[in-house]
Amino acid sequence: MGGGPGHLAVMADIERALGRPERAIELSRSPEVGQLGKAETIELGIVAAGARRDLGELDAAVVSLQIPELDPQRREPWSARLFYAYADNLLAAGRESDALQWFVHAANADVDGETDADRRIAELTGEPLADDDLDDIVFGMEEAASADGSGLEESRADDAEDDDDAEDDDDAEDDDGVTGGAGEWVVTEPIRPARTGPGTVDGTASDGTAADPGAPAPSTGEDRG
Repeated sequence: MGGGPGHLAVMADIERALGRPERAIELSRSPEVGQLGKAETIELGIVAAGARRDLGELDAAVVSLQIPELDPQRREPWSARLFYAYADNLLAAGRESDALQWFVHAANADVDGETDADRRIAELTGEPLADDDLDDIVFGMEEAASADGSGLEESRADDAEDDDDAEDDDDAEDDDGVTGGAGEWVVTEPIRPARTGPGTVDGTASDGTAADPGAPAPSTGEDRG
């Protein structure tokens, strides 16, 4: 993967995903790190901490994130993710009480919903999520209509319209033996050509000339002799 120093965090994360945490840690120590901005440096540090945890170095992962920017009073673009990563590594190291406190800090700093800190807090405390945290749950059509009472009449009207359409389709099938689906038509009864005279199809003689309705029927073998 090409790119400048700004891609170091992405490259390290890929190495970690490929099962090469040592390589991810090496990237976090490369000379190019000095060219990174603050946000990229912190993101790379988060990935490197995860790589250490992959290696079983749980305490080292926690210590690696104890940087000046790990201040619960700060509100920087990277604060929520840094607090969350620190809490996650504390939890992996068995420090549940400290982890809970930092998940709270992450939730307070996460104004853009970048993390699921609220859910992690609920898991650790056993407390239910607040109503605001349920906004991303998608209900089915009927549940969504009945959840707040709105849309119920529209749903019923749609159901009635669908029933009328189904009845119309049944009538059409009874009339002409043809049924239609979504862009697909099926003939359910054979359509036979009408005969208007002996040896004719739709008024046309078998030799291609127009048939004479008053002409006598051709004789058969039974009339002879």
